[in-house]
Amino acid sequence: MKALVLAGGSGTRLRPLSYSTPKQLVPIANRPVLEHVLANLRALGITEVGVVVDAASTRIQEALGDGSRLGLRVTAIPQVSPLGLAHCVAISRAFLGDDDFVMYLGDNVLPDGIGGHAERFAATRPDAQVVVRKVADPRAFGVAEFRPDGTLERLVEKPARPRSDLALIGVYFFTAAVHRAVAAIEPSARGELEITDAIQWLIDHGGAVDAVEHTGYWRDVGQVEDVLECNRRLLEDLVPAVHGHIDSATELRGPVVIEAGARVVRTRIEGPALIGAGTVVEDCHIGPGTSIGRGCAVRGSRVRDSVVMDDVSIAGPTDLRDSVIGHGATISLPPSAGPCSLVVGAATRIEPAA
Repeated sequence: MKALVLAGGSGTRLRPLSYSTPKQLVPIANRPVLEHVLANLRALGITEVGVVVDAASTRIQEALGDGSRLGLRVTAIPQVSPLGLAHCVAISRAFLGDDDFVMYLGDNVLPDGIGGHAERFAATRPDAQVVVRKVADPRAFGVAEFRPDGTLERLVEKPARPRSDLALIGVYFFTAAVHRAVAAIEPSARGELEITDAIQWLIDHGGAVDAVEHTGYWRDVGQVEDVLECNRRLLEDLVPAVHGHIDSATELRGPVVIEAGARVVRTRIEGPALIGAGTVVEDCHIGPGTSIGRGCAVRGSRVRDSVVMDDVSIAGPTDLRDSVIGHGATISLPPSAGPCSLVVGAATRIEPAA
């Protein structure tokens, strides 16, 4: 089996972060979302992965390289315009050949993996298998509708009046039969080749289409709130470890990881929290739900429920909560600012006026 990971899109709901960092490279627990995706695929025994990327950007290709660092063989597949998920399948035809494949949206976080779903597909080999999950508001998703006997009847893209609360979450398994379906459909009203239309074509033409419900954690990182929630969830799985230096005046509570080369002085850290390699934390209070990236300097500050990316400088008495701080940013707020929630892109400077 091969994998097709979709990592295009502009990430408009994550601006200003996505102006400088593709949403698939936003770190969750100090690891880009896309690496979490690829780790799930590698756990299935998959080694060949095609990654559909924005043809105008090289950021993701540069981050992944040829995939060898991750134990994979990665092939970048440029997409000139975002013309739909089925269009991604069409432009990946040469890479996919006639192999079975799993298609996985590159901004999805599923910490429990997809091993059970892959085993079900391998055992029954339907033409398509969609992964669904109950959601509170299905109107923003492709929705699966079922017959009284429980078999899949119809997929509807973003219905105004959903007949089901089971939404497609962005993981699909296919045999080569999907290529005939993709070639047969027309663009939707929004000008895209919808994967839901291709799967519906298979249903209407007698193809075997299965749906499997995902009951574990799932979230996509479409918005800042999603990034923070995913970060908190993944930090819950931390196994406490101190590989860097902490002094005798530092207090660690709960699951805390201090990576190699980090130095923590006169600081209280309440886990779950993660301090990246080479980072210096002095005279701080780091609260739960916080990941601080590599090569940062955080002094005299309070930070909780936040994602701090690499090479960030935070100087006291800054008090950050529910914040996402982009790579290389410099943050220094006066005492009068009080607790703040910030979302800033790479290389941003927020400092008191001279």
